[in-house]
Amino acid sequence: MAAHGTGYHRIGMTRPVCSIRSGLVIVEGIMGSGKSTNVRRIADRLNRSGIAALGITEGVSPHPIRFDWEVPWADMPATQLAKSAAARWRAYVNSASTSERITVVDGQLFHGNLTSLFLLDADTALIRGYLHEVVTAIKPLRPLLIYFNQDDVDRAIRTVAAERGDAWVTYQVDWKLASPYAVRHGLVGLDGLIELYRNYRRLTDRLYAELDIPKISIENSGREWSKYEATIDTILMNPPGTAEVTNLD
Repeated sequence: MAAHGTGYHRIGMTRPVCSIRSGLVIVEGIMGSGKSTNVRRIADRLNRSGIAALGITEGVSPHPIRFDWEVPWADMPATQLAKSAAARWRAYVNSASTSERITVVDGQLFHGNLTSLFLLDADTALIRGYLHEVVTAIKPLRPLLIYFNQDDVDRAIRTVAAERGDAWVTYQVDWKLASPYAVRHGLVGLDGLIELYRNYRRLTDRLYAELDIPKISIENSGREWSKYEATIDTILMNPPGTAEVTNLD
């Protein structure tokens, strides 16, 4: 861990992380952790450096990867969601496999359909099985996972709530706390939303640890984006096998 002012950052990664250039970069983290902004920035920096890249943020519509559904929580079986979402990933990989362009994606490994499985109160075995299907599907694209996380989830959620305002909090509470998971646990209000995300992070932290793909975990509570970007760029913009990362821990 390296201390800087009032914040800190911690970066951990698997090795070798860059033996071959990634064709797919997935930026993960809870809401407000910087996924969408960094997807756009990574894609822009890659393109400016002469490496063709496409950024896919959460708000793209129609979304080329995410399986979207419009029925109430109670009318969506978790098994059907997992099957449909994995099929969407396979279809995207098939379409992207002939492109030399790097795809930079906002979530969709955890954040997105896996989050919905969690909210549907799906069995952990089903969630793990779904993730295994997705990872198997994306491996031909040589994926790199960037996992933004915060040690203090309570503080992280309250910070983004203050930044985005009461209307955003109401939207999140009304949507997510009507889910089977939240109802079973009796979660209400902003405190309930925070408790939901504490539990969700425990799940995604375990899943992250189990993944056998190149991955970087960045504790970004300090919001020292220039440091995080330097690490990411070192990996993505160097010729395959030549990057040296020195700012670990």
